[in-house]
Amino acid sequence: MLKNKAVTLIGYSGHAFMVADAAMSSQMGLKFYTEQTEMIFNPYNLKYLGFESSKQYDFTTIDCDYILGIGDNSLRSQVGRLILSSKNQLLNVIHPKSDISSHVTLGNGIFISKNANVNTLANIGDFCILNTGCIIEHECKIGSSSHIAPGAVLLGNVEIGNNTLIGANAVVKQGVKIGANVIVGAGTVVLTDVPDNTKIVGNPARVI
Repeated sequence: MLKNKAVTLIGYSGHAFMVADAAMSSQMGLKFYTEQTEMIFNPYNLKYLGFESSKQYDFTTIDCDYILGIGDNSLRSQVGRLILSSKNQLLNVIHPKSDISSHVTLGNGIFISKNANVNTLANIGDFCILNTGCIIEHECKIGSSSHIAPGAVLLGNVEIGNNTLIGANAVVKQGVKIGANVIVGAGTVVLTDVPDNTKIVGNPARVI
């Protein structure tokens, strides 16, 4: 049994390294990680606990807190819901160099990266990623398991559905509603509403 609620990172490559760096910068007590196999490259010197679906590791019996290091929206949602269905807490990781209004509503298992801006009355759903330098303006609503990529800008009162990706440096006009399971390409300028299950690119955005 782990003591003093040490923190375990789910996943340990790519995106997870950014989460680990932010967690350590925030002094969260990150000590452990899970992955399908033990990693040779271990830049944060974490202890390996095994694969989360294997017999050697069980979310319901290990007494620690968890943070999500999974970049894939669907898998991140699946694992996040599994953790929340147990008795364990799922923490948010907020980089100390991000800028978050005190009047923001945050769900569970969120990652907010360095230099991200989240302004007043925004509502961020469970398991979201707000990546490096993105801007979430006032009263935006972001559904669960969505990813706002580096440098993307959501102007005021934008609504984003579940499991949606807003690509790097994309811009979404104020008041626009983007549905669930949408992919917005890098650099896209979104001026009108976007339905569910759509891929869009360009300036102005067009469906592909």
